[in-house]
Amino acid sequence: MKRRLYRIAFGYLGNENSALEAVDEAIFRGYGARKKLRRKEFFETWMTRILINVCKKELKRGKRETSVETIPEQAREQYDALPLKEAVRRLPEELRSVVVLRYYAGLTVAETAQRLGIPQGTAATRQRRALELLRLELKEDLE
Repeated sequence: MKRRLYRIAFGYLGNENSALEAVDEAIFRGYGARKKLRRKEFFETWMTRILINVCKKELKRGKRETSVETIPEQAREQYDALPLKEAVRRLPEELRSVVVLRYYAGLTVAETAQRLGIPQGTAATRQRRALELLRLELKEDLE
């Protein structure tokens, strides 16, 4: 399960260290609140929601912080070579969460819907919309 949580966190944060910290934080929070979980069969869904909330909080914190360091040109070029990663990060939150759970964590549409607490049809619609936006954005980048 820790691997799946890591893939989700990496999909949200796009950084190995941040993803590892987010997983550790989510596990810590989940362990501390384990007595609040009423039904054991929803443990994975519950942990996923905790992780998503930790990632969202980290993203908000990251937006408020301004980096003092400047990125070297060589590193910037390597970073720009990842158009899909950046395109996913620019998606609206509701679409990005579906993409991350489906393609980074490898969940089915039903599992994704359950983890996000939305109907299965809504998850499928968001997935289609996200893929269309990604396709358009990546097509523009290539041209």
